[in-house]
Amino acid sequence: MIKKAVIPAAGFGTRFLPATKAQPKEMLPIIDTPTIQYVVQECVDSGIEDILIISGKGKRSIEDHFDRNIELEAHIQEQDETLYNQLRHIESMANIHFIRQKELNGLGDAIYHARFHCGNEAFAVLLGDTIIDSVIPVTQQLIDAYEQYHQSVIAVEEVPWDKVSRYGIVGGAPLNDRIMQINELVEKPSRDKAPSNLAIAGRYVLTPEIFEALEKTERGKNNEIQLTDALRIILKHENIVASTIEGKRYDIGNKLDFLKTTVEFALKRKEFAVPFEAFLRKTINDIDGKVKN
Repeated sequence: MIKKAVIPAAGFGTRFLPATKAQPKEMLPIIDTPTIQYVVQECVDSGIEDILIISGKGKRSIEDHFDRNIELEAHIQEQDETLYNQLRHIESMANIHFIRQKELNGLGDAIYHARFHCGNEAFAVLLGDTIIDSVIPVTQQLIDAYEQYHQSVIAVEEVPWDKVSRYGIVGGAPLNDRIMQINELVEKPSRDKAPSNLAIAGRYVLTPEIFEALEKTERGKNNEIQLTDALRIILKHENIVASTIEGKRYDIGNKLDFLKTTVEFALKRKEFAVPFEAFLRKTINDIDGKVKN
């Protein structure tokens, strides 16, 4: 049973400057909900309520978001009971702990900060700038795979072959339609050297052996400790499986995907769907008209 989750959220978010100069990218809202709240909700929906968020300098607003604001609640309760209940839900979603990554030394180093919190238990890792929309939460999908195979599990998704160089790619032998026994992990390979088109999708279930592997991991790209390098060390003496996700992944780490995500999520909201779709259609028609003229 996986009882704990780790959410790394310490990066600078430089691709969203100047918006992230004084605000964490994980707090950028998809309409009215911060990205990281979707990630925490995925943990909760997967049965995990003990969550450690690895934060950094300038990330205090994440802590404040999941804390209680009694004055605001009292003000809102008098005006909007539904919104008041939403605020109370946020503060009671889970037992959320915070620790700072004082120097940004990579994803592997961020996860290493969780060693005392997780101890000798397997745990889930969810990247704080990635949302996955699915019927069954992807973290639950990984937990199910872990309980079947008792190995570390990496979430993967199929990507176009001409884009494999953007991702960490796994290779191996299929065990069934969704599970692969990994024998190779390659970071951003060229198309001709990629073992598959299955890209790591920002979700993991890791055994506690990852911490010993991280201790042995030398600094790699950008002089940082990379999680993929540590997983390669584990792969030498311990099996790892990949689980192809059932759902759609939204990478909030760049502006264009952030815009696309906002549009798609707005179209799913009952209060926005009809008028927003009408606006989009009119906008597209106006653009088409200008192009033709």
